[in-house]
Amino acid sequence: MKIVNTDKQYRFMGDNLKILNKLLPDTYIVRFSERSGFFLEKYFSFEINEEKVYGVHDEKITKVMNSFKQFNRNLGVILSGKKGIGKSLFAKMLCNTSVEAGIPVIVVDMFVPGIHSFIEEIEQEVVVLFDEFDKTFGSASKDGGNNAQTSMLSLFDGVSAGKKMYIITCNQVNSLSEYLVNRPGRFHYHLRFEYPNAQEVETYMKDKIDEQYWGEIAKVVNFANRTDLNYDCLRAIAFELQNGEKFETAIADLNILNVESLRYDITIHFDTGETARRDEYALDMFENRVINLGIGSVRDVFLMAQVNPSLAKYDIERGCSILEADKIEIKSEYDEENDIKVAKSLSPICIEFRRCASKSFHYAV
Repeated sequence: MKIVNTDKQYRFMGDNLKILNKLLPDTYIVRFSERSGFFLEKYFSFEINEEKVYGVHDEKITKVMNSFKQFNRNLGVILSGKKGIGKSLFAKMLCNTSVEAGIPVIVVDMFVPGIHSFIEEIEQEVVVLFDEFDKTFGSASKDGGNNAQTSMLSLFDGVSAGKKMYIITCNQVNSLSEYLVNRPGRFHYHLRFEYPNAQEVETYMKDKIDEQYWGEIAKVVNFANRTDLNYDCLRAIAFELQNGEKFETAIADLNILNVESLRYDITIHFDTGETARRDEYALDMFENRVINLGIGSVRDVFLMAQVNPSLAKYDIERGCSILEADKIEIKSEYDEENDIKVAKSLSPICIEFRRCASKSFHYAV
């Protein structure tokens, strides 16, 4: 039996009681009991199951770790982006790197009032991971207020002893409090994770499936240009193709659904060297039907193209989907004699459907 005395209180503990001056470099998770309050529990080590990590993870991790060494205050890192595109993988890799460097990692997966005070009591260098912070700590209201999120601000500001690195992952940036976004004093880094592009999709599929199935990759790349595919989706598709499935039958059974239209910049090229263009047009390129597509004007004549966008094929070198001339019919938008004449004189070469990039959260300089 061991007796622990704090002030006037005496507690009886088992013989396995150990008194530590510091947390050992390992991974812990915050727990809470109505009876005993907050405490840390040994957590499992993060396993990285991917044989190859795609993107610039190693480079960014080195940058963050070097910055933490140089900082004389807390360092905050926001990891944002849609589900399944590498935020949690990056967070796990960063945490593992921290443990290897002798820095304990503490995982927070719940909100209980007072949790910020408990973390502040840790007077040593630690990494604190809030995975899916927007979900665990709720969404911010329109005025930027949120009791759960705002209650953590003093913690992130770092007036307590012991320098800390705070990592939060979130799916929706607009769900974060305005006191967290655009506040590099609290969160120095904001790393944004995007969907893989065509070249990255092709590379991933070649890494994951045998060469005998590479004939299906062009279909996957073409599909990825028409919808947003994260690495979870690509992993599922690769699994089916590796088992000998054709892409068409695989995608029909997978939990990957067409739930939104994307926007495209559309350009039609004519054999005269002239072009017509339509920007940011909302289009469902999976819908197998002929549509009248307003494509702008040539020689002051407004034109329409009768096309079936689902027949377009993705061209990796050109970075867009191409619809060939034999699948395009040009008409004038108005039944004026001159307009009809101009429309009949134009011979299309092809139409380019170029996906509009999602708005970047960082400034392009």
